Formats: sequence, C-alpha cells, structure tokens
Amino acid sequence: MRTVKATAAAVTVAMAAGAATVAVGRFASDAALKAPPGKPLPTEPRLTVHATAAGRITLTRALASQRPGVYGLSGETGHAVVGAVLDTAPHPADTVVRRLERVTRGSLEPGDRVWFTPSVHIGDPGSALGLDHRDMNIPGELGTLPAWFVPATRETWVITVHGLGTTREHSMNIMEFLHRHHFPVLALAYRGDAGAPRSPDGLGHLGETEWRDLDAAIRHAVRYGAERVVLHGWSTGATMALRAAAHSGVRDRISGIVLDSPVLSWQSTLRALAAARRTPGPLLPLAVRAAQGRTGLRGDQAQGVSDPYRLDVPVLVLHGPDDAVAPWSYSRSLADSRTDLVTLHTVRHAPHGAMWNADPAGYEEALRRFLTPLM
Repeated sequence: MRTVKATAAAVTVAMAAGAATVAVGRFASDAALKAPPGKPLPTEPRLTVHATAAGRITLTRALASQRPGVYGLSGETGHAVVGAVLDTAPHPADTVVRRLERVTRGSLEPGDRVWFTPSVHIGDPGSALGLDHRDMNIPGELGTLPAWFVPATRETWVITVHGLGTTREHSMNIMEFLHRHHFPVLALAYRGDAGAPRSPDGLGHLGETEWRDLDAAIRHAVRYGAERVVLHGWSTGATMALRAAAHSGVRDRISGIVLDSPVLSWQSTLRALAAARRTPGPLLPLAVRAAQGRTGLRGDQAQGVSDPYRLDVPVLVLHGPDDAVAPWSYSRSLADSRTDLVTLHTVRHAPHGAMWNADPAGYEEALRRFLTPLM
C-alpha cells in the first residue's frame, strides 16, 4: 500500500511539474505571440519624467534615454516627440535632458512613467502630416483590412507594413519623404490591429500567416492602378514582405523590398522577448516549444523564406547591431550572401524598429538611393 501511495504521489508531483512547465512556456511565449500593437515590447524600459520646461524634458538616465535621434515618448496620459540629448543643460547626475519637440496628445508631468517608441506621429496622415489621404477597406482572408492611401503620381506604389509593438502610425515616419518623391503609399493594418479581424486563435504568428493580409494589399494596389509595388516592412512586417515576395500570386509586380529591423529568425526573436520578461535562460527553449505548439510555427525563417537564393528583386536592409529583438547578424549574413541584390545600411545605437529615428537623414538618403532605379 505504501508503494502504491508513493507512486501515486510521484505521479501527482510529475503532473504538477509538467503543468507548471507548460504554463511557464505559454507565459514566456506570450511576449511575442500576444505583443499588443502600440504598446512597448518587454525590451523597452519604463522611464520617469523628472521635469519639463520650454523645449526640454528631463528623464531618468538610462541607455534608452541617451539614444541619438528623434523618438516618440508615450505614457498612459500623453504622447510627445523628443529630439537630441542636451548635454549642456543643467541636470542631476541620474537624469538626462532632451529636447522636447512637441506634445502631440495629452500631457507629460513629473512622475509620469513613459517609454520610447519609434512612432513619432499619431493620428492619421491628414491630422499628423497634413497629407491628403483616403481611408480604404481592403478585402482580406479573414475580413476587411483598414488602410490609409496617400495618392501621388508615380505608377510604383510603396506598401508599408508595421511590426511588433507598433501600428500603421509607424509608417508616417517616412510618409512625407515618400510623398515628396511622388510615390503613392498604402499603409496597411492587418489581423490583430485595431479595426482589423483577429487571428482565429487570437495570437500573432510572427508573419507566418499575416503575410496573406499583405498579399491582399498588393492585389488591391494592382487592381487600382499600381504597375509595380515596393514592400517596406518593419520587424515582423519585414518577414511578411519576404513571405509575400516568395508566395504571392502577384509577386511579379513586386519590384523591390525594404526590410527595417527584419525578424529573420522567429526563434531568436521569441527567446529575446521571453528573456526580457525575465524568463530564466534554461526555460527559454520551453517558450520556443510552446510557440510551436500554439501556432504551428516550424523551423526558422532564417532557413526558409529568407533564404538568400530565393530573392529575385533588389532588397534594402536597414538594421544595426544594437537591436535587442531581431539579431543583426542574420541581416549581415543575408547581405553577404547576395551582394548582387541586397544592400545593408547599418544603423548604430538604434533599438528595434527605430532605424529611422536614430538617423533620419541617413535613413532617407539610403532609401532615396534604393528607390531611384525603381521609380
């Protein structure tokens, strides 16, 4: 009898341990599979507003608050745009003073908790940039997909698709540039975004299924006059662009691809986000297995859709070694493998998805050089 009870207890403990393991894996994988659009990724620290003054804001000193460039600054009560660090402004040793360009929504007060975001503009192209635009509804696989269309004269359209932790507002960072160069722009909201249908399982698939919404946008563009399209994707949006270029039935209309901070290894990105949630290193493989079980993801994009030998159009990769979410090494390998088609523009000191923010002028010049032959 004692042996039976001991065996039953051991089985119970094993079952409980197994259930706990599954729960840990699911929680860790949520960092990537349930990343809410417009909310900070786990890699982005919360900062405190210490003071504001005319044209200045004082923030907690951290690597994030000392980044070069221009960023959105979001909190629960407001959104602002901050520029360069003002080294000559007086401040305590544990703070940083940056230029406060403008407050775009609500207010930022001392004590507020905020985070940096690559999305400088909020609203829509009309309210944020003064650009004429149309709200469009694109028929997709799961339902209607909202999109902004900014008209222009060229027959080559640029279709933009955001990535992890952002919304289609992110595309407005480059929209003025594209409009100056007369490219029509179609900025897509896809499954899981506000106003768009949810994925059937309620999870993000890191581009594995979402690319079909981009395919719907390409078909829409062609139907309404685009002779050619350039796909511009950030993060998992870049993964979507690569998948569309490989599998779309109208891929012959794709004349170029721009990849900003591309997720070329979903496993590496998932591990990075899970680690940022303070998942212990030995448990990170559980997060990968949980993601595979929940979504059907298999293999690794680095060995699949981003195979350099599947590329047949020019590609511009904008990425940097300081990206803590999508390893830069995959972008460098992609560029090294296809020097005939792939151009790598390295941006240093930039977080994930914020290559434009760290160096707007350099980014736009690289983009201009790439797009000129595709006009």
